[in-house]
Amino acid sequence: MNPLAGLTIDAVQTYAVALPTIRSFGVSGGSVAVAGTPSIRVLVKVTAGGVSGWGEATPIPAWTYETTESIVTTIDRYLAPAILGRPAWDLDGVTTAFDRAINRGFTIGSPLAKSAVDIALHDLLGRALGVPVGVLWGQRRRETIQLGWIVSGQTAAEVAAAVAEGGDLGYRAFKVKVGLHSEAEDAAVVRAVREAAPDAALWVDANQGYTVDGALRMARRLAEYDVTAFEQPLPANDVAGQRRLRQSSPIPVALDESLRHPSDLATFVKLDAVDVAIAKVQRSGGLTLSRRLCALAEDAGVRLMGSGLTDSDLGLAASLHLFAAYGIDTPVDLNGRQFLTSSYATGATVEVKGGVAQVPTGPGLGVEVDESVVRELAVDVLAR
Repeated sequence: MNPLAGLTIDAVQTYAVALPTIRSFGVSGGSVAVAGTPSIRVLVKVTAGGVSGWGEATPIPAWTYETTESIVTTIDRYLAPAILGRPAWDLDGVTTAFDRAINRGFTIGSPLAKSAVDIALHDLLGRALGVPVGVLWGQRRRETIQLGWIVSGQTAAEVAAAVAEGGDLGYRAFKVKVGLHSEAEDAAVVRAVREAAPDAALWVDANQGYTVDGALRMARRLAEYDVTAFEQPLPANDVAGQRRLRQSSPIPVALDESLRHPSDLATFVKLDAVDVAIAKVQRSGGLTLSRRLCALAEDAGVRLMGSGLTDSDLGLAASLHLFAAYGIDTPVDLNGRQFLTSSYATGATVEVKGGVAQVPTGPGLGVEVDESVVRELAVDVLAR
């Protein structure tokens, strides 16, 4: 008997949970995490025929427009009603229903909210079949993924300590956030990282913080420090600027915020304006659309790198399954473990040792969620 037969979506529940924050973290758009202040993540439980799966959204208004409140209400009032009663296996149909409920706008609409539900459905399907997500897809090329340690916003004097902290934990790759200060100060931070870790893999991320001219000046500086990629230096919609930058930059330019829907990548490929595509599950509305984006990049000869959104362990696991499926062998920015604690994962979860994450082998995402802990951590974000 087909174990997926009769599995129709019965319920979609959201929980905004307050997770302990370990370290502070900022990007060019603003603060992402503040030590001592809980980090809010929206967990989603989807149930079909007695089987449940969990997903996660990471509200970061400094990075994208979705807030904790908007994610909760978008799922509860728009996405959930659009998919109740649908077959749980029909991921393509769910994607279409989501686009009808919350339209795409310029490229994609409410990707973080959509992603949380899509991830939960993947977890549910894997659990229904008793297999990990990669087996569900028939695609798992790696068993481990190397993680990068994030260096964000420090002065050059503080960088050595930050690098040493990551190094002591076994990290051998570092990602530096730039665009927070002047070009000279940003370059000094990158130089300090390189001096503190002369043999490490090193890449930088500007989170849209530069103009084309500023990005070109910075790229020439970064080339001195053996930087492997310059991530999203320009505003996401500056397609012409990205093409000009790609033609003149001495180091590869990677696109993150520019690539939300797979059709965005198609545009950059047609215009010969992309060196590297960043795979990022939440940014692209979940695993279903992320797989389309990754397959397009692979078929178009565009190199793939991986990144996340300071996810807790559910989002971390989803990303690992995606990156393993497409064989991403360069270090990735999955930094949740560096900045927060996934208190709800009280059973099996992702193993990270020496800066290397094991791709989970348990059913679904491979993360066991204690719902009683989720309920204890839940906060009513709409009651403020």
